[in-house]
Formats: sequence, C-alpha cells, structure tokens
Amino acid sequence: MSGESSGIALWRLPLVEDRIRVRRGQLAAHLGHAEWLDGAFSAGDLMMVSVLVRLRLTKLLDEFPSLAAYVARAEARPAYQRAYAAQLAVAQAGA
Repeated sequence: MSGESSGIALWRLPLVEDRIRVRRGQLAAHLGHAEWLDGAFSAGDLMMVSVLVRLRLTKLLDEFPSLAAYVARAEARPAYQRAYAAQLAVAQAGA
C-alpha cells in the first residue's frame, strides 16, 4: 500500500491525532476530578474506556494522565473485567 497505513493515508495521521487530542481534552474537562462520567460507574464508562484503551498503542492516552487514571480505575472494577471477558469470548469464538 503505497502511502497508506491501515487504510488511513499517512498524510492524514497528524490531522487524526490532532482531532483525537481535542476530543480527549474535552473528555478530560468533562470528567474533571470525578471518578466516572455520570456520577456512578455506568455503561457509559464501559463504552468510553473500551475506546480509550485502544489509544495505549499510540501513547496518545499518556498525554492526559487524568484519562489514563480513569481507564485504570475502570479496568480494576469487576464489572469491567466481566464485560471485557465476555467481549473477548465472543471475539475468540468467531476467530
């Protein structure tokens, strides 16, 4: 694939990374000093963390320590661990 990586043109990567940075900044501002997005741990947190963990490979999560801590808190919860295990089982069954 000349000039492309995983379907994204290489010249677009800085644009995509900038957009991700803006959105993470908005998320960090919304979260503030709260533990969870809407008070108590919820499905919204499960969904958001499932997106944020994908940023680990790029190191983009490390730029916002509050979001990295948010992900770590969620991953430590039994509800997250059960949801992740269930999702992994489905993925492995389809492989």
